[in-house]
Order: sequence, then structure tokens, then C-alpha cells
Amino acid sequence: MNPNTQTASEATSAPVEAHPRAFEPVTLVVTVLMSVLGALIGIVLITSLGVSPNTAVIGALVAMLIGRIPLGVLARMRSQHRQNLVQSAISGSTFAAANSLLTPIAVPFALGRTDLVWPMLGGAVIGLAVDSWVLYRVFDSRLLPATGSWPAGIAAAETIKAGDTGGRKAAVLGVGAVVGLVGALFKFPTSAAGVGFLGNIWALAMFGIGLAVGQYAPDFGYDLGAERVPHGLMVGAGLVALVQALLLMRTRKGGAGPAADAESDDDERTVQAPQLRRGLLEGMGLFVCGAIVVAIAGGVAGRLSVPALVGWVALAGIAAIVHQLIVGLAAMHSGWFPAFAVTLIFLIIGLVLHIPTVPLALMVGYTASTGPAFADLGYDFKAGWLLRRNAVPWQPFEIEGRRQQYLAQLVGFGVALVVVAIAWKSFFSDGRVPPVSEVYVATIKGGLEPGTMTTMLLWAIPGALIQFLGGPSRQMGVLLATGLLVATPDAGWMVLGALAIRQAYTMWRRRGLTDPKARKESDEQAENDLSLVGAGLVAGSSLNDVGQLTKAL
Repeated sequence: MNPNTQTASEATSAPVEAHPRAFEPVTLVVTVLMSVLGALIGIVLITSLGVSPNTAVIGALVAMLIGRIPLGVLARMRSQHRQNLVQSAISGSTFAAANSLLTPIAVPFALGRTDLVWPMLGGAVIGLAVDSWVLYRVFDSRLLPATGSWPAGIAAAETIKAGDTGGRKAAVLGVGAVVGLVGALFKFPTSAAGVGFLGNIWALAMFGIGLAVGQYAPDFGYDLGAERVPHGLMVGAGLVALVQALLLMRTRKGGAGPAADAESDDDERTVQAPQLRRGLLEGMGLFVCGAIVVAIAGGVAGRLSVPALVGWVALAGIAAIVHQLIVGLAAMHSGWFPAFAVTLIFLIIGLVLHIPTVPLALMVGYTASTGPAFADLGYDFKAGWLLRRNAVPWQPFEIEGRRQQYLAQLVGFGVALVVVAIAWKSFFSDGRVPPVSEVYVATIKGGLEPGTMTTMLLWAIPGALIQFLGGPSRQMGVLLATGLLVATPDAGWMVLGALAIRQAYTMWRRRGLTDPKARKESDEQAENDLSLVGAGLVAGSSLNDVGQLTKAL
């Protein structure tokens, strides 16, 4: 059932269903305990293996098991919506602890400035808080629609639904999860194949091409990463994506044709153009305020002249919001987010501008604190949107459910902050520092090779052109650059192979059908079938990622 096609009589005559609340005692206790687990998993894996797994599926499975314990008070956890709150909190806690808090504070530590760890932690907390607030304000807009792919969100939602209803869908999802888990155990990137069944075909085709080219280019004697080619493509694509985002903030009135169609499409969403505009502008203002706090707490204000300080604050604020938007768009379409690479782009810009070492390190840490939580909250909101879409009336239930998810994630963020504040010193003292933070510091100390910025600007031109031609709904330039930056072995074949299977299965189901309506229904059923397979593959791969904890320990 499409939630946006409910009739007015349905919306007014049906009683409003109350969404479970994040601060209900049982839900809150489970949420806090799972958030502690998620934060520990996140910091152990980011410091030992350099990865941060999506723990949402683990949270959903544990919540299901708790709901089946024969105690009256725990039976509440059988609710899909409470399970959604728990999985939102644990995944938020994992990414917050690993990516948004520990990685930024490791930058000044690796630089030898332990006195700046606590000021940097304060700045990272601001970045994390603003990051999640902006996504909460703009999710389900034309820029970041609920109808977007958000693959990890689909996996979490389908896992919860399968555990509740069973049947054919559970069987298909289960088989997909087993295949995804077994494949991941043998080092195949099965999550990439799962993504291929879930997202926009054009965006994923560019992502797959980028992955394949990034993998095989070194075999022909050309190291794209070392030459900063992917970074240049991302600069061009990112600038165009930013302009496209600004254009989506416009309010269109009257008229006919594409503009009117876009306005009609906007009207069907819970966040329309004025709200999108306010959310992004508020985010920009808050990020600038956060940069001012970092400048004062980190001593930047005493190191730079007034014009240089103003420029530093402006660059840090712009870097933060651009970083979160690019990471969010890439995550929505591909399920992967190039947070490290985009942060590195702003680091290179800082080197070109000759920003001193300590201010540059603080700017890099502040930028790195944004993006991952933004993307993760999008995944969780997508899961909730799928679980709530049959509610009547839909919109009040959806808006309240999204608010409760946001509150649950704030609980996860609070737990992550406590865990990181307690654990960082022992981890860093043992030499367990996130590898990406060490790369940032090495780049700051080593400086730029001659011609780096020229190469990036040259490659920015095709990146901008591809992004422009693909438009904001496909994000082709951003996804091509993401694939080149990620360059995971065999992932390109997985994505492109999944797209080929997807197209072949759709055509096979269509065989013999001539009626346009029947063909459309057949295509929709094919998409539903393959979405289950893709969700299972992503869920199985996520289970394997969490299983890496034993290896790390």
C-alpha cells in the first residue's frame, strides 16, 4: 500500500494509532544496553580493522529474541516499531562512537597534541548533533527522499518484517542472508551485490563502473588514488551536486510541465521545499557556530589573524555541510559512503591554502565528525518508513514514528559519547588508533606533491559534467567517484552482475505480456522479489561484519 494514496475519508475517520515511545521503560533499558554493545563493537573494529559495521540487523534480531521471552513486560518488544527503535539506537551508537567521535579525536592525538583531544571531542559532539538534526529535518524531501534506496534500511526493515510474519518472504530473505553471510566469509563483497538489486540502476551502474576501474587501473600501471583522480572527480561532482541541492530548495508555484510535475511530487512528501531550505540553512548556521567553538576551545583563535580566523571558520562550516550531503547522497544510492575520501579532499584544500598544522588538523577532525551519522540515520528512517507505511492515517503516524526514532538515536549517541570518553585513553595508549586518522596526520605532515591540485581541478571537469547530465535523482558523478574511491576488490563485478540479473529477471517475467498495465505490474513484482534478495544479501554481509569482532579481539 502506498502511504501517499490514502483517501481523505481514511485519514479522518480512522483513529490515530499511537506509536511506541523511545523512553518507555522496557524499550529504554533495551536501547541503552544495545547501544553500549554497539559503541564497543564500533570502537574495537575501527581501531583494529579500520571498519565500522552496520549493527542495525543485530539490534533487530536481539529485540525479536527479547520479545519472545515468556515474560509479560518483555512481550512489548514483539512490536515491529519497538524493534525499529532498538535497531536505530544500536546502529547510531556504533557509527557515532567509531566514525563521529573516536576518529576525529584520534587526529590531534596522532599529531602528538593530546591536550587538544578533549576540545576536539567537544567539536565532534557538536558535529554529530548537527549532523543528525539536519537529517531529521530534511529526510523525505526531494533531496533525500524516503523512496530512495537506502539499502541498509531496507535490509533492517525486511529482517524485522520477516521475523514477525514468516512465510515466503522470510524464506527468500533468509536464503539471501545465508548467501550473503557465506559469501562474505569467503571475502566476497556480497553487500555490493545486494545493493545492485535495490537502488537506482543508473546510479548503481556508475558506482559499479567506478569500482571496476578503480580495482583494475593499477594493473595497467596507473594508480588513480595516488594521482588524486577520484578526488578530482568528486570535487567536480560534489560542487554540481551542491548546486542541484540548492535548486531543489526552491518553491515552484503554478505552471505546467516539468516544474509543475516536480512541485506535485514534492507535495506528496512529508518535507517540502521550504522545510528543506530551512533545514539546510539551519544546519549551515549551526555548523559555523560549532566551528567557532572549536576555534576557541582548540586555540585556533590565538594562532590566526582575524581575516584568517574568519576564513577558517567559514571553510570549516562549509566543509561540514558539504561533507554530510555528499556522504548522505552516496549512502542513499549505493549503501557505501566515502567519508574518508571526502574529508581528505578538504584536507588537500587546506594544504593548498597553507592553513597551519594544528588549525588544519582540527578542521579535518571537525569535518570527519559529520556524514556517517547522517547516512546511518537515513538508513534507520528508511527502515521505519517501510514498517509504518500501512498505518492509517499514515502521515501523523509516520511523523511521530520518525520523531521517536530520532530520540532513540539520541540515546545511542549519548551512550556512544560516554563509552568513547571513558575508553579513548586506554585504546590510544595501546597504539589502537583508527588507521584513517593516521593517514590524515601523515598527509598533513607530508604536504602535497607538486601538481596535485592541478590534477584534481582537471578531473573535476568530467566529474561535474557527468553529475550535471545525470541530474540530482541519479547522482551519477558522485557515485562514479565513490566507486573509484572505494575500489573494493570484486565489488564492481558484484554490482554490475546484480544489475544484469535484475534486468534479465524483469524481462523474463514480462515475457508474453503485451498489456501495458500487466507489464507494469510484472515489473513491480520483479522489483519486490529482487528487493528481498538484495536485503538478504546486505543483512548477511552485515552479520559477517559484526562477526569480525572476534577477529579484532
